[in-house]
Formats: sequence, structure tokens, C-alpha cells
Amino acid sequence: MSGDVAVLGVGMHPWGKWGRSFTEYGVVAARAALADAGVAWPDVQLVVGADTVRGGYPGYVAGATFARALGWQGARVASVYAACASGAQAVDTARAQLLAGMADVALVVGADAAPKGYFAPAGGERPDDPDWLRFRVLGAVNPAYFGLYARRRMAVHGDTVEDFAQVKVKNAAAGALNPNARYRKRVTAEEIAASAVVADPLRLLDICATSDGAAALVLSTLDFARRHATADPVRIRAVSTVTPRYPNTVLDLPDFATDSAVAVEPPAVGFRASIAAAAYEEAGIGPDELDLAEVYDLSTALELEWYEDLGLCPAGEGAKLLRDGATGLGGRIPVNVSGGLASFGEAVPAQAIAQVCELVRQVRGEAGGRQVRGARAGITANQGLFGHGSAVVVVR
Repeated sequence: MSGDVAVLGVGMHPWGKWGRSFTEYGVVAARAALADAGVAWPDVQLVVGADTVRGGYPGYVAGATFARALGWQGARVASVYAACASGAQAVDTARAQLLAGMADVALVVGADAAPKGYFAPAGGERPDDPDWLRFRVLGAVNPAYFGLYARRRMAVHGDTVEDFAQVKVKNAAAGALNPNARYRKRVTAEEIAASAVVADPLRLLDICATSDGAAALVLSTLDFARRHATADPVRIRAVSTVTPRYPNTVLDLPDFATDSAVAVEPPAVGFRASIAAAAYEEAGIGPDELDLAEVYDLSTALELEWYEDLGLCPAGEGAKLLRDGATGLGGRIPVNVSGGLASFGEAVPAQAIAQVCELVRQVRGEAGGRQVRGARAGITANQGLFGHGSAVVVVR
């Protein structure tokens, strides 16, 4: 049995700071995806919501929240929370039910109304929560981690602050062409160097913002897609949701220490690289068969890490790949032609879904000025707290 499911429609609510509820954003994205698919809301048999932890009780029942807002019609619902990987897990949940024959057509929605500034821990005393501990005990906000990653790349691989700045320059140029991006302005390396230091060596323009926004997909079985007069639909060929293997010897949010490797050899493939490896294995393709990638650029330095984790280049050569122009529009393997989080900011439950939306538009040839010529296959990469891997392979 084929593991493919069809993507019939994509939709988004533009990213920004709009001062409204995540439900409103999600409904806009959902209706746009339904219209794009040519599917009527009453025909949807399953709604999967990627949860937000903000907005009170409805944030924890996002599937039902969106179903109610669109109008109760009897669809099955599911809700998924996996931090920044929530969107990919929601896609995987819908895919599983479609492949199991429990539904023919599904709507996947993620939306968020993020706080101003960097994410902070929820209130209360939670000493068993590593995220709470690293905030409260260590005072390590997210940019502190990003700065550590950047410093490690500089020490181990010889990356420079100028390399990091060029990631932002590239992504801002792409975001300027994307009507859904929050920041639609090109920036220069000089502007980045002049921005405030947040977590040395990273400056304000090296780090993504927090945003409101939403993204949605209409997925279906291949049989439904063919009956729906879509002879050659865009397909999701793989979804990776792997977890780390012991011992994990590289720092990953939210933990501020690694596992000991004294008695057990580290795995041959580290956690982040294993996310893509599982997706490639399931899809039956390798990184050399990709046309583009959308990755989780929480910071400019972290984007360079993903080049290596996706197998786009050997370890330590991410900056060289960037300098050679390979990851820019028109390069060998364009990365973040949507503009990435650098241009959008984080809308946590929506961002992995938004990455899939970009790949779908690209392989359809509908991306306008940021179109990757001849795009037929792409991968997303994301990562949630507490060991949530996230990668989706889209093909046509």
C-alpha cells in the first residue's frame, strides 16, 4: 500500500501581530485551504488541530475549536501538541487516519497568537519540567541557547558572524517576495551588524521574532483526489517524528546538559540528523534528489546546522554551502525560499504546516518571484522541545 496522501489545498493567515485570537487566524487559513482545494466544509471528515498553549482552555482542544468555529458538521477531530513540531505531528495524525481508511478527506490547522518578545515559561512551580528549570534555575532564555550553538560553530567549524548575517540577508530577500511574511523588507549585512547584541555573537536580526499566524492543509487519500479530478496531486510521501537515542551528546532545547557517553557509544547519527534520515528512508529518496528545503531557522547559525543535518553538505561545511550560493534562490538547493522564520517569526503550532504550504506552492509552480525552477521534491525540518522530531517530504 502506498504511504502517500494527496495535498488538495493550502491556506494561510499572514504572520504579524494582529491582536486577535488564534481561532480567528485558524479559520482564515482553513477557509483559504478549502477554497484552494475546491472542497466544501461539510465534506471534510476529519479535523486535526495543532494546539497552542496560549488562549486558555480552547488551546488544548484545537481540533474541536476550529470545527466549532467553522460550524459543527459531525467531522471527527483530533488535537496534537508537540511544541514547535505540533504542525508536523498534526499532519502525521491526519495521514494515519487517511491511510487507515477512517476518512477520505481531512483538514489540518495550526494557529497561534504569540506573546510579545521571547517565549517565557508558564507560571507555577514545576521542578520536574526541564523547560521550567532552565528558565527559572539557569535563567537561560531561548536566545542563550542560540548563542551557544553559534559559538560552537565558530569554535569547531570556523564560522563567522559575517556568515550568520548572510543567512538573514538571503532569507529577508526571499521574505520580501512572500505576501504572507511578517517582515517584507530586504536587509543588509551592515544593518544586521548595527542591530543590538542579544546573545553574543548573535544580534537582534540574527534571531527570529514571535508572531501571530496560521496555516492549513486539506489532505486526502489518493482515491479521493482522483475522484476530485486531480489526476496528478501533490503528495506527502513521508513524515518523520522520531525521538533522540541515548546517549544524546549534543545540547538540545530545553536540556542544558548532555547524556554521559562513558558506558555507551553515542549513536552513529545524532538526533537532528536522524529526523531527516527517517524521512529519506520512508520517502525512498536522498538529499541529492531534493529541489529545495524549508528549515527551522530560529537563529541564523541554526540554519547552517540544518544544512548539515539534512545531508545537504558534510558536517562543518554549512557556511561554505551558503558562501557558494547553493542555498539561495537560483542555487543548487535553495533553503527557506519562503523567507523562513527570519521573515515570519514563530507561530508555534502553525510553522511546520506553513513549511509544507511553501513546498506545495513550489512544486505546483505557484510561488511567483520566489519560484524554484523545476521543483519536484522538497523537505521540511523542524524540532519541538522534549525530543519532538519533525520532517515532511513533499513530492510531485
